[in-house]
Amino acid sequence: MVISVQNITANTAMVIWPTIPSCADSFYSIMYQSNWNTMMSGYSREHFQRQERIPASRTFYIVENLTPLTTYILCVTCQSANPSSDQCKIFHTAAQDPSSVSSKKKDLALGIWLTSSIILLIIACILLYGCLHIWWRKRQERARAQNAESNDRDKRQAWVKDEKSAENFEKPGLLPVNENKKEDKSTDGSHVAPIMTDPLTAEETNSLTPNDHEDGAAQPTAEE
Repeated sequence: MVISVQNITANTAMVIWPTIPSCADSFYSIMYQSNWNTMMSGYSREHFQRQERIPASRTFYIVENLTPLTTYILCVTCQSANPSSDQCKIFHTAAQDPSSVSSKKKDLALGIWLTSSIILLIIACILLYGCLHIWWRKRQERARAQNAESNDRDKRQAWVKDEKSAENFEKPGLLPVNENKKEDKSTDGSHVAPIMTDPLTAEETNSLTPNDHEDGAAQPTAEE
């Protein structure tokens, strides 16, 4: 069986092999190893570090994750049999492309930057949420304190009003005393000192009828 390795790059290679009739209902084993030394190890299947199972319907496979500038040996067998020399192929990987290296570095740097940005954004959101929560709680506490102060003030004002109304209710009502100055003249024309009259007695005097005044004036005459 003659196999061929094509499209060799620094990290990949495509292996192609002919169809084996005996593997129609089975699978192909692809074994490959770097820095192979046939003098020391021969072609024993146990000495290959990597093995892949490929369905029998396929006759090609792309080997990946190879090391640049490295010598590999690759063998294809039916099932997991030990390979022979005609079933193996030696090939060398190419050097790493500088543009691909720079692109990988850029991709890595971009990934690190995006990850850092997302982490910083999450931290900023957490801090902002904490600050808003603290501000809202302080605002609620301030509003409660203001409501409590206004309630205390209203209660204090109502209590003072009640005390004042109670004091006014307990004090006896005082009627204002009107000082009516009457300036009378005697029969001889001389001035007489003003007479201070109490509104209570004045009201009683004013309530008397003219007959009562005459009776009152006649009584001193009878006594005389």
